[in-house]
Parts: sequence; structure tokens; C-alpha cells
Amino acid sequence: MRICSLLPSATEIVYALGLGDQLYGVSHECDFPPDATSKPTIIRSVFDSSGLSSFEIDRTVRERLRRGERVYTIDLDRLREADPDLILTQELCDVCTVPYREVKRAVEQLDSRPHLLSLSPLLLGDVLQDIRRVGEATGRRERAASLVGDLQSQIDQVISQVAGATERPKAVCVEWVDPIYAAGHWVPEMVELVGGIDGLGRKGKPSVPITWERVVRYAPEVVILMGCGFDLERNIRELPLLTRLPEWADLPAAKGGRVYAVNGSAYFSRSGPRLVDGLELLARILHPDLFPGAMSANAARQIRGDELCGHG
Repeated sequence: MRICSLLPSATEIVYALGLGDQLYGVSHECDFPPDATSKPTIIRSVFDSSGLSSFEIDRTVRERLRRGERVYTIDLDRLREADPDLILTQELCDVCTVPYREVKRAVEQLDSRPHLLSLSPLLLGDVLQDIRRVGEATGRRERAASLVGDLQSQIDQVISQVAGATERPKAVCVEWVDPIYAAGHWVPEMVELVGGIDGLGRKGKPSVPITWERVVRYAPEVVILMGCGFDLERNIRELPLLTRLPEWADLPAAKGGRVYAVNGSAYFSRSGPRLVDGLELLARILHPDLFPGAMSANAARQIRGDELCGHG
């Protein structure tokens, strides 16, 4: 079978099912596992965001969408060369990758008619179901069932460990800093599963812009920076955009030193198998007393000292 994956989470699922050798095209953001970067790139962004601030990225995307312009483009020649039997795409977010309607238009220009499988999960259980769906579509049903079983066992183990927690800290999961967005879809559910309270995000719903005043009123005990598509270091660099805001120092999270940056791209933004690792990461952040040992240096970092005060 010849597969093209147009989103990073689907690419991770393909590799987790042992189908990396059958992958003939990916998006420009497919970087895990590292072998995915060697595959032909079918999807590209129409603008280079690497040197832009969060505000500039948000403004550029909003303006292009308002004008009916593309944020991503499909390389039709490479798609033809890939000659896929199966294309994995999504209908969840036009900001994250190319819209489903554009994929359909591109497929209509091919001589062949590959099967389109759209993965648009809203909650953690939907992600596990999508793994089964990919397994069904690729003839890897048993491998998918085994993977889902392992992931569910990991989820159950984390939930069991937090069952003895004596507190339910109020958390805000910041998916974008300028403007501020509270993470949605599966993230509020994940916070709930590990014994926290997410009073600003909407479980099973898209991320939502929120005012800083609302954050201050909510008075979070834990702040987690998980910028969509941003790795750990980029999220750390985003922190001053928050620490310079009025009343930052009065937040319980700032006073208690419970501010964290995480690798959002790896563990929270993408609806793939590593979300389960993100669940454990959240549990460690919210209940450090129940999870002894340091967090992976590439996954998360607790912000301390001058950085926390806005002087870093």
C-alpha cells in the first residue's frame, strides 16, 4: 500500500503501526519519528513563520483566512508521483493543515482515486479510535488493537496514580500567548483525567481566545505554556509575553512557582499516540508528590527565579 499523510499526528500513527516503509508523502510539519523528514513533502505553508512573533503569525493567518487565501498549499506534482492508495487528512482545523475540501479537489485531479480517511478527534478516546481506523484501512487491525491496548493501559496507570491526590489544582493551559488562547479539544479532558481543574478551556471544543482579565479572575494555581506547534524552547521564549502583563505576579501560580513550559508540538498539539505521554506529563506537573523523579529535559521545564518574575 502507498500512503500519504497530510498531518503530523497521522504520520506518527502510520509509523506506530509499522507502516513507515509504505509512506510516500508527508506534510512539512511531519518530523516524528525523524525518518518522516526523509519523505517527500506534499504539503507546505505559503509563508515562513520561523522568524515571526506569535502576534505576527496569528495576524497573518487571520488575514489570509479572512481574504479567502490559502495558508497551506498542495504540491500536486509530488502527490501524483506518490500515487497513493490512501490519503490521511483531517477536517478539524483549517489553521493546522490544508482543509479537507482542498484535498478533495486535488484528488479529483489525479488519474487514480485514492481513499481519503479523515481523522478529526475531539477527545482522547477519539484518538484511540482513529488509530483503529487507520489500522482497518491499512490491513493492520491487530497491530492497531495491540497499540490501543498498550496506550489504554498507560492511561489507566496514570489515572490510578492520581487517584490518591489530595488536591485538584486549578490550571490554565495556554495554547497561544499573543493573543491568549486556552487549549481546547482533548486538553481540558486530559487535565480532568489527571485530577486537575481547567476552568477556561472547553472539553471537546476548539481552543478559545480569552482575555487576560479573565485569567486573573480565574486565579490559576498552575500555568502551563503549550503553544500549538511550538517545542519546549519556543514556549520558554514566549513566557515574557505573560510575565509582563499586569497582575502576573499576583497569580497563585506565579507566587507558588508553579509555571511550566512544555513541548506542545510533541505532547499536546498533535492527536497521535504521544498524547498519552502528555497525559503523564500533566499528571507530573499537577501532582509532583505522586510522581517522584525529574521530568524529561526535552519535555517540560518548571520556570523559576528571574524568568518567573519577568526579568529573564
